[in-house]
Amino acid sequence: MEGNLLVSVFVFIAAALVVVPAAKMTGFGSVLGYLVAGVLIGPYALRFVSDPETILHFSEFGVVMMLFLIGLEMQPRELWRLRSRLIGMGGVQFFMTALAIFAIALVAGIAWQSALITGMALALSSTAIVLQIMAERAITQTDTGRSTFSVLLFQDIAVIPILALIPLLALSDLHPAILAAEGRFASAAAEEPGWMLALRTLVGFLGMYLAGRYILRPVMSLVARLGIREIFTALALFVVVGSALLMEWMGLAHALGAFFAGVVLADSEYRHELESDIEPFKGLLLGLFFISVGMSIEFSVLMQAPLIVVEIVLGLVVVKFAVLYAIGSAFRLHLTDRFLFATLLAQGGEFAFVLFQVAHASGALAKPVADILNVSVALSMAMTPVLLLAFERFVAPRLSPAKSEADLPDIDGHAEKVLVLGYGRFGQIIARLLHAQGFETTLIDHDPAKGALLGRFGWKVFYGDVGRLDLLRAAGAEDARLIVVTIKDREKSIEICRMIQRHFPKARIYARAYDRVHAYELMDLGVDGFERETFRSSLALAAKVLVGLGYSAHGAQRVAKSFEWHDTELLESSRALRNDDEAYVSYINEARETLHSVMRVEREEQEQVEAASWPAEADDIDKEAQARSE
Repeated sequence: MEGNLLVSVFVFIAAALVVVPAAKMTGFGSVLGYLVAGVLIGPYALRFVSDPETILHFSEFGVVMMLFLIGLEMQPRELWRLRSRLIGMGGVQFFMTALAIFAIALVAGIAWQSALITGMALALSSTAIVLQIMAERAITQTDTGRSTFSVLLFQDIAVIPILALIPLLALSDLHPAILAAEGRFASAAAEEPGWMLALRTLVGFLGMYLAGRYILRPVMSLVARLGIREIFTALALFVVVGSALLMEWMGLAHALGAFFAGVVLADSEYRHELESDIEPFKGLLLGLFFISVGMSIEFSVLMQAPLIVVEIVLGLVVVKFAVLYAIGSAFRLHLTDRFLFATLLAQGGEFAFVLFQVAHASGALAKPVADILNVSVALSMAMTPVLLLAFERFVAPRLSPAKSEADLPDIDGHAEKVLVLGYGRFGQIIARLLHAQGFETTLIDHDPAKGALLGRFGWKVFYGDVGRLDLLRAAGAEDARLIVVTIKDREKSIEICRMIQRHFPKARIYARAYDRVHAYELMDLGVDGFERETFRSSLALAAKVLVGLGYSAHGAQRVAKSFEWHDTELLESSRALRNDDEAYVSYINEARETLHSVMRVEREEQEQVEAASWPAEADDIDKEAQARSE
């Protein structure tokens, strides 16, 4: 099967279909299932695929896309909100862990340059595995989830200076031999000073920011106006691949380019559309990445030095767990959350593979050391789902039988979010009122020009087709308290309401009814509330017409309110007959006659009341006119 990429991918997917559901059903989670599948089909078990290197490069694209999606979530206000955890938790964890491992490596007799690289690389955790586990267990929006995400984000950013530092730590006695073996990359690393790499990185990021803000957004607006969905998806993939290639050209990890591209577009009105377009690719490719990690575990290295590998894995987990537990205590996390926080992050990460590869290529790390460290990192990643399962089965029930307050969703965040689907003349009034009351409101509309126009007035309207399930997920529908459907297409409105009820049952639905028939359909669905789009405005104008015909303002309002009440009753009572034309018409005619009679009696009673109060009202009007003239 070697050399045939299509056959290899088929084997990957077949293994995932068999192993992953079994792992999920037994409680081990999908990540461990992917890792086990990789071990089974790899060169040390069934040998269906004995060279995982090509597939590993292909599947690393999943990590690239994942970091692009992470960047899309990194809006400036979100980063500012996380600043204390980002620096306090992420920064302290990285430096304390790196320092501890550096000291242990020195004691073990490793050169200080290699020890420093080892400490920094092993201080990183697996963004791919941890985020996947948090998503599966729905803890992303908890206090533990936000703390974990802050640490991961700091680690991902820290990769940039680490990569710039590695060429400066090259070991002179290893360097000539490695240069001959590794070729272009090592030569470039040797010839270029570290400060030049740092400067090129800064210029590259600045160029990406300017291009994203002043070139990419107008292009996205143009593509969105064309209304060709597959072209927009192609543009999203172009952005991800292009940014990754730019980072690779600069000698940095390509995933960081995708992350920064996401950050640049985080404030864009196209954020949710991009997220929903990329999500399917990310999920599949991440699965391939986890399988590749399982295949890359070199059991030959493990067999040659089993005690060393076991010591490194256990030492890594213990050191990181201790540091993370101490940080959780300093930030006053609940006892259960401290254990969960430490368990989630107590492993090596995928960026360690990249750092060890670059370090070996630049002459800063010997190959035997790099091989042992790579196996240790892969095994620590494989241990994470097992450790988490052990925590949930044996530790958590003893620490906190009841769910802690710290693990509840953020009430000021997604739990109170309101989604308004459609930002036309109807939806904008609802959104303005909610915003004025301090509710977090996400606005989505299919017209990109509308988003650009309203952006000038300070409103952020995201572009996208509100009928897409993946777009609603990306916009936070699973955590939304209310979803308001204000689009005028009644068939699509009913379809969206059904989809929301099926996939987001926690959300309450309020909808705009185009007409009476549409109102009947919404009533059949059981939405929490609806409003006929022109009914109340028509009543308001009718009241003004009555004033023009001689009614008092109070009398006109009373008539309009009475009509509204009777018509609402008629809407409910006629609902069951609407499919029988003859019965429906007859009922409506009878109801109209009854309404006329009731309204006539009410009008006569009102006239008597107004006649009795006429002198006092006349005096009030005269006094008001006199006051205005003065």
